[in-house]
Amino acid sequence: VTSASPRGDAGTTDLALEVEREVASFVGKPDAMVFSMGYVTNASSFPALASKGCLIISDELNHASIRIGARLSNAVIQSFKHNDMYDLERVLRENISQGQPRTHRPWKKILVVVEGLYSMEGTMCDLPGILALKKKYKFYLFVDEAHSIGALGPRGRGVCDYFGIDPSEVDILMGTLTKSFGANGGYIAAEKHIIDKLRSTNASTQYGESPAPCVLMQILASLKLITGELCPGQGEERLQRIAFNSRYLRLGLKRLGYIVYGHDDSPIIPVMLYNPGKMPAYSREMLKRKISVVVVGYPATPLISSRARFCVSAAHNKDDLDRLLAACDEVADIIQLKFSTGVAGGLEPLPAGVDVAASEEKEWRRANGIPLTPPRWTMEDIVRYGVRDAKRPLR
Repeated sequence: VTSASPRGDAGTTDLALEVEREVASFVGKPDAMVFSMGYVTNASSFPALASKGCLIISDELNHASIRIGARLSNAVIQSFKHNDMYDLERVLRENISQGQPRTHRPWKKILVVVEGLYSMEGTMCDLPGILALKKKYKFYLFVDEAHSIGALGPRGRGVCDYFGIDPSEVDILMGTLTKSFGANGGYIAAEKHIIDKLRSTNASTQYGESPAPCVLMQILASLKLITGELCPGQGEERLQRIAFNSRYLRLGLKRLGYIVYGHDDSPIIPVMLYNPGKMPAYSREMLKRKISVVVVGYPATPLISSRARFCVSAAHNKDDLDRLLAACDEVADIIQLKFSTGVAGGLEPLPAGVDVAASEEKEWRRANGIPLTPPRWTMEDIVRYGVRDAKRPLR
């Protein structure tokens, strides 16, 4: 069942407007606009936000939809090294001082684009660092929360909630409704004048299909579940469960000897395979153990940085994660994936009575002649100590 019309014609319903109000309230913005496809949310919004004479500065690992949208806008595009605030400041200083190519006139607009949680790396953007630069250089900030909204922060509001930052400090918040909300589509949330501009100039408003009523109801129910309006307490419980699951599985994989990328609290857990030839072998071996995994290679990642990506949800329980860890232990021995030296985590606890900060542990080991021991924990020890250690800062 659908309205069979774009939003700009006859596709705007009372339900769509209610969802937009709920989304805006949820992310802490005055207004929001809902789209019927997540990819199009980015691809069609950048041409409406930037144009010739503008500068878009994008993280080098941003999603393809951001890259496509930026190219369609006819703005000049620059990239900076992933999550590197020094490189971002270098790019800002160079471009502000030089201005537009050939004419050297000031830029009409500078838009910095980052993702809240990166889908292939499991890393979070350094939002406090970006906002410090924003206060200094006065650019506009666009944050793509496709993977972080509904999964990060004590209230599930994404990276702003996680870092305790007022959403008003971020100019534009984008997110998809396919991950945490179990529906489809995406949204843009911002000040009312920005959303009004998008509604009048965005191509998907004029040509794109309006979201179906059943999808809008699913979005509405999911929002109310997370906020506690529907089934009070269940949303909070699910957020706590996904936070525990993420930390428990990440710590277990590190202790097995895997090299694991990403932030400790990230529900996206990339496990490094490196050799592209190991991707099909890893997938088949896991499938033999009744576990389906996503393997990712070129061009989504660099050629020799192939990986398997685990995405944790609140629906998983500890037994599921223990079964996954046991299968990962077996498969890692078969195709030789235990590369970790301990630098990236999974280390044994420090001796009793030793209280050394993580930043000082390297110096303490050097002073006492205690080398790093590559983590190769047994499954019994991982299960025995995992719950306790997942609630502490991960080693």
